Amino acid sequence: MPLNVEKISSNRAFGGEFNKYKFNEQSPALGGTTTQFNVFIPAQSSEKLSPVIYYFAGLTCTEDTGAWKGGFIRDAAEEGIALVFPDTSPRGAGVEGEDESWDFGSGAGFYINATNSKWSKHYNMYNHIVNELPEAIKELGIALDLSRSSLMGHSMGGHGALSIYLKNLDKYRSASGFSVIFNPSNPECQWGRKAFSGYLNGGQEEGKASDSTELIRAAKGQKVAILADYGDADKFYQEKQLLPENFIAAAKEAGFDESQVQVRSRPGYDHSYYFVSTFAPEHVKFHAQHLKEY
Repeated sequence: MPLNVEKISSNRAFGGEFNKYKFNEQSPALGGTTTQFNVFIPAQSSEKLSPVIYYFAGLTCTEDTGAWKGGFIRDAAEEGIALVFPDTSPRGAGVEGEDESWDFGSGAGFYINATNSKWSKHYNMYNHIVNELPEAIKELGIALDLSRSSLMGHSMGGHGALSIYLKNLDKYRSASGFSVIFNPSNPECQWGRKAFSGYLNGGQEEGKASDSTELIRAAKGQKVAILADYGDADKFYQEKQLLPENFIAAAKEAGFDESQVQVRSRPGYDHSYYFVSTFAPEHVKFHAQHLKEY
């Protein structure tokens, strides 16, 4: 069934185009709700297909947050890389309780497929990202080479980037994140506990299948390319929401060295987009190294 997606705005940016698209009540993964996404298409796409980085934003954010605040577009344009910015949840699903808190429901889809029947019709961001968005891009005829795709995200979106990548190593070239929620099924991580206990019938135990720390352990012996940064002044790091040490330990146990998995502590930096935009150029260049390999 056609997805019925239309372009609703377009802006010139760094020699390319920044376009906003809208699903017109035809997003099956999100229960038929309207959802929007942005695509930056670099100038090189007029001559050839561009590789793509999908960027996933964090709690309370939209498809505009990373595009406006992240500082990715200039560096992506220079590298000839397209950027896709999806929303962070379905909008207007009408599920009771979806707008009651900032860290669950609207703006907090956690990039998983819900199995709790209350949420499972609409809250399927994993399917939206992995299956629906690429199909929409194909239908729109956007000049992207989807066989060369990578994932990047911040906070909840960093969790999405790493976990989706590790579950689909044959589909994506690399993954990176800022202030990643590395171990959401761990009882210390309140964000993960709230999301998994709400969206999933099996709670945190079921959530292990979408936990980057569990997934990197299971990826032993495979080829991976992961970069992550977090700030040691991040209050959410200090509150044990991120738990990078657990991910680092699991990666080492699985035999990965820093050429495959690199997680860096940045002294004095917090959770904000000031931090993200500081290191955004390094992340774009990291992905460029992998995306330009044919």
